Amino acid sequence: MPANPRGHNPSRRTFLRNSLIASAATSLPAIISASSLGGEGKVAPSDKLALGVIGIGPRCTYDLKAMLGLSDVQCVAIADVQASRRDAGKKLVDEHYGNGDCRLYNDFRELLDRPDIDAVLIATGDRWHAPASMMAARAGKHVYSEKPCGLTIQNCQDLADTIDATKRVFQAGTQRRSVPNFKQAVDLAQSGKLGKIHTLYASVYTPSVETTWLPGEPTPAKDVCDWNLWLGSAPWRPYNSQYVAGRWRGYWDFDSGAKLLDWGAHTVDICQWANGADDTMPIEYEPQETKIVAQYANGVQLVIEFLQTPFGARPGWVQSLGTCPVRFVGDQGSVETGDSGDIVVTPASLQSQLEGTYKKVVGLDVTAHARNFFDCIKSGGKTNANPQVMRNSHIACHAAALAWLLKRKLTIDPKSGMFVNDPEANSLRGRPERDPWAHA
Repeated sequence: MPANPRGHNPSRRTFLRNSLIASAATSLPAIISASSLGGEGKVAPSDKLALGVIGIGPRCTYDLKAMLGLSDVQCVAIADVQASRRDAGKKLVDEHYGNGDCRLYNDFRELLDRPDIDAVLIATGDRWHAPASMMAARAGKHVYSEKPCGLTIQNCQDLADTIDATKRVFQAGTQRRSVPNFKQAVDLAQSGKLGKIHTLYASVYTPSVETTWLPGEPTPAKDVCDWNLWLGSAPWRPYNSQYVAGRWRGYWDFDSGAKLLDWGAHTVDICQWANGADDTMPIEYEPQETKIVAQYANGVQLVIEFLQTPFGARPGWVQSLGTCPVRFVGDQGSVETGDSGDIVVTPASLQSQLEGTYKKVVGLDVTAHARNFFDCIKSGGKTNANPQVMRNSHIACHAAALAWLLKRKLTIDPKSGMFVNDPEANSLRGRPERDPWAHA
């Protein structure tokens, strides 16, 4: 590994940092880092939090629009390896504020060097979530990372450890933790009205692995699309414009857990929550034809069920509940909910009792999750999807994916995240990383 894995020339970084500080009054937006005025690890409540964005595509735009609506937050910078996306992001931000202050960067490390930025929104592809989050935390920034937050079990463990060591505030982009109908379903499961909960159901895409390459195309100029930086620690392959347009999904080198984490990072996470298991995870994972059956130490079963398509026929599920449905079953009843905002409860007598007791919210509103993140920066509290929550639910998903991949039952130690008596499974807890991005 190179002596300087970040690939920066130290004198260049020092020059950049000093230049930014010296020019803050004239060339940067008129906003001072809130953390610089609020003391170590704290933010003065009256100050705006300066936000930087790393990776701006469709998902990031959805998150960012919610954040732009928060009066105590100001987006001051965007970094993306693609010029077209950088420009679109600047247009969105500048039009919202009515100025031209949003600064653009090809290399996100230059954004992290800015002393005026309090927090970052990271919404790159999966391969960059953990490395960029860890680099941001070490640079003193609070981190909101889209999911899946780590490409591997080791990524998730290292990220949780880094956030703990740096004492930064972290929010995983598992927004359903802050959506009313999911919270109401969890509350019902934990209330005792369904009796003793014995089975949890999490829906996921049918897992798959793609290891081929798309045909190579001429690599664009670095300022148009920095292909090397786009790849990051992933193995090198020829440039193809479809990758950077979003067709990286499903390819093993770029995707998390054989696609299982696309929904599983949300649905398994909500099941963890309903089971009161945020500090642990299932200990056994057994792959079956259309599902993976996992078992908690407390005897509760987690069924991770494959759905052929997000909107197609889903036997056994309430069809009207939309994407990412979950179901919690007790010995006296069950509750099921999804992105439609509706909640279906059995028996019917219990459903009738609950009519009018919750407010339906149509669509996945990410504002509350963003609000929770920025509030915790100010208060120092734990976010709804804090590092422990992320670590345990994400590693559970990765363990399930590896059980499916290896076609055998796996047993894991929840504390260490190591598989029991299975060297091959443990060898897949991480992946080789391409220099100079290894251990970024």
